[in-house]
Amino acid sequence: MIEAFETATAQGDRFVVGGETYNRPGFYVKPTVIRAKSLDNASWREEVFGPVATLATYDTEAELIHKMNDTPYGLTASIWTHDLSKALRLVPQVEAGTVWVNMHTIVDPGVPFGGAKGSGIGREYGSAFIEDYTELKSVMIRY
Repeated sequence: MIEAFETATAQGDRFVVGGETYNRPGFYVKPTVIRAKSLDNASWREEVFGPVATLATYDTEAELIHKMNDTPYGLTASIWTHDLSKALRLVPQVEAGTVWVNMHTIVDPGVPFGGAKGSGIGREYGSAFIEDYTELKSVMIRY
C-alpha cells in the first residue's frame, strides 16, 4: 500500500485525505482519498485492496461511463446519486461484477459476488456459484 502512495505522489496525484500509515505496530494505513492527476496514473488504473478511493470529475454521463470502464479491472463500482432512474440507467453500462448504488462494500452471502475483466470471472455466494463448481452431463438411455 505504501508503494501505491509513493507512486501516486510521484505521478502528481493529490491526496484529499490520508495517504499515510498510523504510527503504531503493524501495517495499517489511514483511509485515503486520491484525486488522480491523470486517468493514466496507477491510482486510477490499478486495484488497491485497502481503504483507498480514487476520484475523478466528469461533465456528462457518457464521460462518466467511459471513465468508470476505462480500466483493465472490474471487481466493484459505486454510483452515488439522488436520482434512482439515473442509477438504474447507468448500472447496466458499468463493467463491474458488482455495482452498488449509494453504498459500497456491502456483501450479502445470498447475492453472487465476483469481478469482470482482469478482476476475475465466476461468482461466489448465492446460487450462481454452484454453476462454477458443477460440470453438466447429459445422459440418454434406451432400455
